[in-house]
Amino acid sequence: MKIGIYYASMSGNTEAIADSIKEKLENYSCELVLEDVHSLDSAEGLLNYDVTFIGMYTWGDGEYPDECLDIVDELEEMDLNGHSFAIFGSGDTSYPDFCGALDLLLELIENRGGTVINSPLKIEFNPEPEDEEEISKFVADVMIKLKQSA
Repeated sequence: MKIGIYYASMSGNTEAIADSIKEKLENYSCELVLEDVHSLDSAEGLLNYDVTFIGMYTWGDGEYPDECLDIVDELEEMDLNGHSFAIFGSGDTSYPDFCGALDLLLELIENRGGTVINSPLKIEFNPEPEDEEEISKFVADVMIKLKQSA
């Protein structure tokens, strides 16, 4: 199984979540790629995996981060039918729309025919030790659902 993990991180919070997800996925028999979204030439690269984890922080009042806008624009034009995604990211609960970019991404992927395997993983700021259990459960749930759909 080939798994891609792509993330956008300004302060390092979402990158830390991506690193934790990768660490937990290493317990499964799979080939892993962990990259910043800047490494993508196009959104088509997200489709080279059995499942693609996409992580981003939320900017402002629930918007996509600037470095994801080109990828999002491409995704809006793509057919994602038959492709599985898992969404994660960081945010700040002091804003009215906590991790709103993840909700936008979920809706976009599903509207383009893709499958989001699990509810988005939303972590406030940098993942703390108590968040590791939630990250582990997220990864385990994604892997179980992915195997059930195979």
